[in-house]
Amino acid sequence: MKTIVDLCIVPLGVGVSVSKEIAECQKILHQAGLKTELHAYGTNIEGEWDTVFLAIKKCHEVLHQQGVPRITTTIKLGTRTDRLQTMEDKIQSVKQKLK
Repeated sequence: MKTIVDLCIVPLGVGVSVSKEIAECQKILHQAGLKTELHAYGTNIEGEWDTVFLAIKKCHEVLHQQGVPRITTTIKLGTRTDRLQTMEDKIQSVKQKLK
């Protein structure tokens, strides 16, 4: 099943900047073959449900292995059964209505 996920991983106990840990997660998502779009407060991910959630799990595992003591993650997701829809489709639909 295809899904589009908005993921926000927040490593706790590593200081104010978390860009190093977020970069590590971006690498993991890329290695999983997922389509991603980084934004200021998270990452949009498009892919197969199992692949997406295995990659999110790996983000947690790797960050913990690297010494991050605590991680809080927020996930919003959607699935559709009536048709395939990409992240770009969703954005273009709104842009067309703004014209």
